[in-house]
Amino acid sequence: MMIRRETTRDVAAIRTVVGAAFARPVEPDRLPAEVALVDELRAGAAWIPALSLVATNAADDIVGHVLCTRATIGATPVLALAPLGVRPDHQRRGVGHALMHAVLGAADALDEPLVGLLGDPGYYSRFGFRPADEGGVIAPQPAWGAHFQVRTLARAAGSAIPRHSIGSEPTRRKLPEQN
Repeated sequence: MMIRRETTRDVAAIRTVVGAAFARPVEPDRLPAEVALVDELRAGAAWIPALSLVATNAADDIVGHVLCTRATIGATPVLALAPLGVRPDHQRRGVGHALMHAVLGAADALDEPLVGLLGDPGYYSRFGFRPADEGGVIAPQPAWGAHFQVRTLARAAGSAIPRHSIGSEPTRRKLPEQN
């Protein structure tokens, strides 16, 4: 497996991977909202090309994708991670793990202070994420509860993050419930 930055010729394959990763069994032919979310994020001002990564297999097929976009906490620039998607036939093989470490390492290398996300605490806690309210960050939607998480990076280690709601396009949009 290889992790690299997304290129323009990867867009169709990324849409396929994200669609397969987030397909709902009760509506297998319906395009998941996450596909449109990735398209909208890519077209928006918050897009950071260096933080949109793909995982490829030995045949150079894209089997996973992750991205971070610009967000803010108060006036502090931070990142929002969404979504992380892995092709179903490559799940539970370390692809998501490798993508998470790669995107967090890239964000750290860009001197970013913090990454926020909406996801399963059982999965994302292994990468150092914790409920946002424990770090003083208020979820834009109170119903998100422990699923709204943050992880500080090296730049923010030991410093206080302002107690504000995170603001970004991914967090303003209500995604379908995660099952």
